[in-house]
Amino acid sequence: MEEIINIEYPQSLANTLRLSGKDFESEMKTSSLVKLYELGKVSSGVAARVLGISRLDFLELLARYKVSILVEFDTDDLKEDISNA
Repeated sequence: MEEIINIEYPQSLANTLRLSGKDFESEMKTSSLVKLYELGKVSSGVAARVLGISRLDFLELLARYKVSILVEFDTDDLKEDISNA
């Protein structure tokens, strides 16, 4: 089951980033998942699946955001990441 999150923001925020509405939504989704990964809240496999990209593409995306792929996960997270690969 998929859920939708609605976020109110001033148009000036998207304009500041020079992004259209659709591109801004994509940036918000991507940056949120990158941050959740960085905080150790989701695995790279889960983040990639939510974004609709391969795990390798997500790991490459992390470099654009200057996020290390070497974050600490516990054993359960590692098993989940392996099963999602």
